[in-house]
Amino acid sequence: MQHVLTQRVFSLITGLWVGSLITIGFIVVPILFSSLGDRQVAGMVAAYLFKVTAYAGVVICTTLMVTANFLVRHNISQYRLARWILLGMLACSIGSAFILIPWMSSLRDHALYLGLSVRESSHAPLFSKLHGASSALYMIQTVLGLLLVWRTTKNAD
Repeated sequence: MQHVLTQRVFSLITGLWVGSLITIGFIVVPILFSSLGDRQVAGMVAAYLFKVTAYAGVVICTTLMVTANFLVRHNISQYRLARWILLGMLACSIGSAFILIPWMSSLRDHALYLGLSVRESSHAPLFSKLHGASSALYMIQTVLGLLLVWRTTKNAD
């Protein structure tokens, strides 16, 4: 009976987490840029949202990996693949939280120190590449999240 409750909690956390990734990345941030007149302000708010999402992703993913390991040890085989999916999602979160986001923030802060937006600074090409890499990681993490929800909510074989 405890395994059923653990599976349900796993599914609930996964659904909420993946839903938040979709909501923030594909609804909230585009609305920020389309509704705020200042792209720099919109970018700063979006950066903060992605930073919080990345840090939360590290914590949530680690918690789900521990839970998936518990379920696999209790012979619930559908969580074997889930561990690999979670590992990929964790790599995306770590790459974003501890490499790309701090690097982009430092470029943005340096530009602000000079009284410029990052798009006007000499670091604009690098920032653009980092932004592309960050967007790709976010997209990969979201697709992996959808796969995780799909795999772990199906009936056991």
